[in-house]
Order: sequence, then C-alpha cells, then structure tokens
Amino acid sequence: MGGVEDDEPASKRMKLSSEELRRLSNGSTIKEPVAGSSRDLMARPLQSEGGEEVVGSKGVIKKVEFVRIIAKALYSLGYIKSGAHLEEESGIPLHSSVVNVFMRQILEGNWDESVVTLRNIGLTDERTVKSASFLILEQKFFELLDEEKAMDALNTLRTEIAPLGVNDSRVRELSSYIVSPSYCSPTRSLKQDTVRARSRSKLLEELQKLLPATVMVPEGRLEHLVEQALVLQRDACMFHNSLDKEMSLYSDHQCGRDQIPSQALQVRLCSAYQI
Repeated sequence: MGGVEDDEPASKRMKLSSEELRRLSNGSTIKEPVAGSSRDLMARPLQSEGGEEVVGSKGVIKKVEFVRIIAKALYSLGYIKSGAHLEEESGIPLHSSVVNVFMRQILEGNWDESVVTLRNIGLTDERTVKSASFLILEQKFFELLDEEKAMDALNTLRTEIAPLGVNDSRVRELSSYIVSPSYCSPTRSLKQDTVRARSRSKLLEELQKLLPATVMVPEGRLEHLVEQALVLQRDACMFHNSLDKEMSLYSDHQCGRDQIPSQALQVRLCSAYQI
C-alpha cells in the first residue's frame, strides 16, 4: 500500500473521525505482537513460493488480503472496535494512510483536496483517475447548486468537469440543472445536511467500485466470497433437494441419496375400459 503510515493506532484515530468514516474505513501503523504470548501457540501461516504468507491447507489464500477483507466485513457490520483491534493486532491496515485521508476528504466535502489526493494514491490507469475525478467534481457541482451558488457551479462545470472529457452527454445534462429551480433551496435544514452526508457516503461507495480492489477493498467482498462458495456447493450437489436457507456455513453442503424418494407409497391401476 502506498503512502506514509499513520503513527496513531486505529482505535485512537477512530475518535477523531466521523461515524460514517469509521464505518467505512480505518487504517493504522501497528505494533508487533509480543513474543512468547498465547498467539505464538496458534498455527502459523505458511510461506508461499512468492514470499507472501498464505493461510489455508491449499496455500492459495494470501494472509494480507484475507485479513483486510475480514476487517472490512467487521466495519461494515458495525463492529468498529473489533475491526480496529484486528488491524492493530495483525499489523495489517485495511487502507493506507493516503487512502484514509482521501476517504475523509470525500466525507467532509473537501473536493479540490480530494482530487489532488486521488492522484497520490498510486493509480496507473489515467482513465480511472479521470472517471473518479468526474464523480467527485459532479458531487461538488450539485452541492454548489444546493447552496444556491449557480455561478460557482457553472465555473466548476466549465473549467473542471468538461476538460476531463469523460462523459460529454452527462456534462450537457449537468448544464441543464443550472437553470432548473428544483435545485434552488430557499432554506437550509438539518434534514438537508443529513441527505448531503448520505450522498457523500454513496459517492464513496461508487468510488470503491471504480478504484482497484488493492486500493480500496470493495464493500461486501467477504459476503460475496461466502455466497459464491455456497452456490458452487449447491450446484455440485448430485442429489440436491433442499432449500437454500437450510445450507450451513459450518459444513460442506451435500444432500444424501437417502433424501431422494425411493419407495412407492401408492399404486394406481388404470383399465382400458375406464372412462
């Protein structure tokens, strides 16, 4: 992961960030576990041929990736302290410090700074950078309209969004919003601020889909992998005849032959003379 690591532990930084940021990400520089502790008695990860630590009997699961998606799942489920503790104990941050800064800037509405930080994340595909910048500046555009700053919104559209050359039809669509009264709000309210915070969180989710998974772990990745494993087991079950809700994570799924009807309970004789 790129960027300079933070000096404070994840559990402390959590107190400094917003609730939404804590739910989506936490990263830190972690202290190494103390030698001779009970953790040393547990099974140690294997060493793959490429030099990366792996876990699992097949040696195909990279430890760093495994820990990161578990931490992501914990945060998504609302187990903030558990996710931060996992990062601290494992020494594996969910995101690099520069990505954490980027996410914080998005949630706080620091659009110009976030576009600059985006280019420092280490993305090699310029199209991805431009597409992500487009999404960020589009949010900036709408929030300027919401604040009744039509000229600033127009300037953002002309000098920042349009030059990206990403989606000309969308640019034309955005220009039509400038003259639409639906975006002019006479008063500000707490409810509007809540909606704005949610829209920023939605933007962050869209950016997570766009950016490489090595940069930002996709939302619901662990759930997707588990569901995929269950579906493959179900499809490979020769005698499958049970409901999906009856499948369990505790053991591999397999319907037995004894669950297939094999005895006739009633025989009906048909006569050629029957009408």
